[in-house]
Amino acid sequence: MSDTATIRVFPRRTKATPDDRLAFVGEPPLFLPNWYGQVLVSCAFTWDRPEAERLAKEWQFRYPEATVRVGGPACDDPGGEFEPGRFLKIGYTITSRGCPNRCKRCFVPQREGKLRLLPIRDGWDVLDNNLLACPEDHIRAVCDILKRQPQKPRFTGGLEAARLTRPLAECILETKPDRLFFAYDRPGELKSLREAARLLERITAWSPGHMRHVVSCYVLVGFEGDTVALAEARVAEVMSLNMRAYPMFYRDEQYTRRSPEWHDLIGGVLAMGGAR
Repeated sequence: MSDTATIRVFPRRTKATPDDRLAFVGEPPLFLPNWYGQVLVSCAFTWDRPEAERLAKEWQFRYPEATVRVGGPACDDPGGEFEPGRFLKIGYTITSRGCPNRCKRCFVPQREGKLRLLPIRDGWDVLDNNLLACPEDHIRAVCDILKRQPQKPRFTGGLEAARLTRPLAECILETKPDRLFFAYDRPGELKSLREAARLLERITAWSPGHMRHVVSCYVLVGFEGDTVALAEARVAEVMSLNMRAYPMFYRDEQYTRRSPEWHDLIGGVLAMGGAR
């Protein structure tokens, strides 16, 4: 049975959830498609694993002869070649797995291992963990494919500012991106972020308003030892570089809840125009 005939099940719907007729969110519907030999329950977040395992039992009950499996990032799945539309909606693409960095709070190295290049598939929203860690010829090949897509590209996987060179910046900008996202996960990354912002400004001569429209930055907040005041300062630093700031809560495997003041931080950023 081909992979395209596989039923995929997701514990929750996100904007990246596939929307074809064999993609389902939650329990089996009243009217099921014809029997298929495989049901894959895809779990992206560790806190969704109990629900994913419950759904696997529900689908196994409805399809007793099917092979039902739970997998995905939350199950430490290292990931294989990327197939557009299978576990992510058409438009998303992943051209590499893993990362050469071993950041303290990141699960990618232990799940996916060292950087691995994948065949480049069509899509305009690039979700690689660290695209700029790839060899330059791979990055250029990715950009060539992005130029022929029906929508302007988005680099939402998060670019590592320290690896941005002028040739790579020019290559990425030639795709006429709708949005670039950098990542500010550690205080020590601010210097590289500043240099990346200056490089983009020199190449493009964009106005501050247009710079903020195209260039964004994820700001990791709420990790052990962090405070609201420190997080607010990092967000302000990003905004001072004419980048749009996106505070991203650090989530441990138990999905520990944050105090209201952390959620107020997001509201404050919105009020300042830092994110949208």
